[in-house]
Amino acid sequence: MKTRNLFNNLLAILLLGSIAITARAQTAADDLVKLALKQNGELQAARQMIAEARGRWRQAGLKSNPMFETSGTQAANSPDNTQMIGIELPLELKGRRRARVDVAAREIEMREAEVRDFERRLIAEVRLKYAEAIAAARNLKLAEDQLKLARESHRLTVARVDSGKSAPLEQSLLFVELSRVEAMRIGTESRAEAAMFELKKIVGMSPEEPLSLRDEFASVQPPPPQIEVINQALLKRPDLAAARAAENLAAAQLEQARVEGRVDASIFANYARMNFGYGVRGFNDAGALVPVTGVFHNLTFGVKLALPTRNKNQGAIEAAVAALEASRLRREFAEKVARNEVAAAYLRFNRAGQAMNVYSENVLRNAARNLDVIRQAYELGQKTVLDYIAEQRRYLEIETGFTELLKEYFDARVEIERVTTSSQYRER
Repeated sequence: MKTRNLFNNLLAILLLGSIAITARAQTAADDLVKLALKQNGELQAARQMIAEARGRWRQAGLKSNPMFETSGTQAANSPDNTQMIGIELPLELKGRRRARVDVAAREIEMREAEVRDFERRLIAEVRLKYAEAIAAARNLKLAEDQLKLARESHRLTVARVDSGKSAPLEQSLLFVELSRVEAMRIGTESRAEAAMFELKKIVGMSPEEPLSLRDEFASVQPPPPQIEVINQALLKRPDLAAARAAENLAAAQLEQARVEGRVDASIFANYARMNFGYGVRGFNDAGALVPVTGVFHNLTFGVKLALPTRNKNQGAIEAAVAALEASRLRREFAEKVARNEVAAAYLRFNRAGQAMNVYSENVLRNAARNLDVIRQAYELGQKTVLDYIAEQRRYLEIETGFTELLKEYFDARVEIERVTTSSQYRER
């Protein structure tokens, strides 16, 4: 068996009831990322949180409405009556409206950072699911190759048994191995199909939509220096930006609580019309007797003060101070976590690269050569069928292990991107 070049194979997976290898309509990881940023329902819902915050910001900037009041009084045993209309306008002293607007603006910043962080995590998840699907397809192709080899070996052994060159036990042993490889291929195919469904789910595709993937494990690029990545992560990571925005929001809420505990005022003006009289008569200017009545017009205006003598918003201020301290602690801890995540991601990437080099240089080529030698020796009668089956299993384990190592190398590079910055593929 010739050694397959696992770095340069072009592999595609097509899910239409089963997984198939195709060279048409292949989709790269970057294309899936862009598609997920457009179609993922959870991300679309998260973006609506920004719209909600902007609505609250707009509402916070509106001035208070004036209050209109009207009333009337009618005497029970006389025609005396009074009608009154008034208007009151809250002044919102001490920067109350400005404090509300500042709180709403800080919330917008936090929501925008949270959505960017969602995008960052979504991109990493899409790439990881992509790697799972590629690895599953590689293992499926390997299982199919092994199944073909097992069928050919079984066919040759049957011919040797029929000609009397081999014992019937060898035919039975190879038949068992053939059945085992076929069952393994079915299980591998199931895992490949499940990986495709998982990828479609995270991208936002329906299960019946066709999707083919391009094998891009070889396209992994080395990351920039670690110290540069740490500085970039502390500066640009959206979860850290969200933590800083949450701290700013808590500070704005504290200022709002202090403002709400200060004196406030409103101005008012009232107009009253009084129709008032007595049960007697008097002479008017013409000398005629008329009831003694009069209509009086009164205008009242003034200022109402809300005096914070007992309730100075002490509890709300105390809660806001605690919330600000909690936000600060979370932000500081998040920065430490980011540093550790970058260091762990680089260690994982470097170790995976070292192991992959060992596999590429020392393991794969020799394993393929060993299997060829054992097979030829078995066909010449120098090795038993058990020796051949054992070597075939060992080679399968080596190939599968290398696929997992390729996936680990790819995943480690994705992890470095995840712990560094936000997406380069933001679609609005």
